[in-house]
Amino acid sequence: MQDLKQLLEDNKEIEKKLRNDFNESMQNEAFVNLVSHLHIPYEELTKYRGELETAGTEYNHCQNCKNLLSCKNLIKGYAYLPRESDGKLTFCYKECKFKQKLEKKQAYLKNIYVYDVPKDIREAKMKDIYKDDKNRYAVIKYLISYIKDYKQGKKGKGLYLHGNFGCGKTYLIAAMLNELAEEGVRSAIVFWPEYLRELKASFGGNFNETFNRVKKAPLLLIDDIGAENTTVWARDEILCPLVQYRMSEGLPTFFTSNLDLDTLEKHLSVTRDKVDEVKAKRIIERIKQLTVPEVMVSENLRK
Repeated sequence: MQDLKQLLEDNKEIEKKLRNDFNESMQNEAFVNLVSHLHIPYEELTKYRGELETAGTEYNHCQNCKNLLSCKNLIKGYAYLPRESDGKLTFCYKECKFKQKLEKKQAYLKNIYVYDVPKDIREAKMKDIYKDDKNRYAVIKYLISYIKDYKQGKKGKGLYLHGNFGCGKTYLIAAMLNELAEEGVRSAIVFWPEYLRELKASFGGNFNETFNRVKKAPLLLIDDIGAENTTVWARDEILCPLVQYRMSEGLPTFFTSNLDLDTLEKHLSVTRDKVDEVKAKRIIERIKQLTVPEVMVSENLRK
């Protein structure tokens, strides 16, 4: 009986201390701001004073935060906050508005497979394209029209865009693909010379996965074709079946190059061992079936 009485007295002391500690925390403005939003009985709140203090501090940080970089919380972009459920409290980390905005902004990147392309290409935007050179207008107009048509279910031919070094060919097409990616359209952008080297190195490993991801992409940009050293393997075992598949499946394909199609044909015909004009011509004919050729001679934006 004595033990029970002592236990009850101890419990009263614990409850008293909890109330005192809680009331002390109520002197903190951040704590009060958080608690005022909760509809939990006072007796229940006193049990969570420590967690509520942490949550109150992080909640206060969020009220005064200007951007994700200035986040003061333990986990950047998240706040440790209480959640009500059947009159009880649980605590969890919740994304802040800046973190949600960033994730929404970057969600499109999941729809694009890129290989060896720089950051500015991966993040290219139509709204950021350079418009002060009239020599770019025809291409820009084509891409704007392509976006509109594709959203309406019209999958027209891609573009074979050739022109001088550094004039922004890749950026323009990447910007179009990124805009479509924001609508959930999947695509691939590969720097062709390095992609071929990666494929060759992947024999006995993930070759089929690496090749099929590009070959079967709903939209594809092959960047800088013609800059690679022509080999029989790259031409006959990789490029030829790739363009053949995409042509037969009606998959829109885009190319950028410093070479026009006639010059590309000559480039593809010559390997270290021999000249094979027939096989080169076969590939060029398929590229012509897949694309609309367009030349863009503009200022070098990489200076």
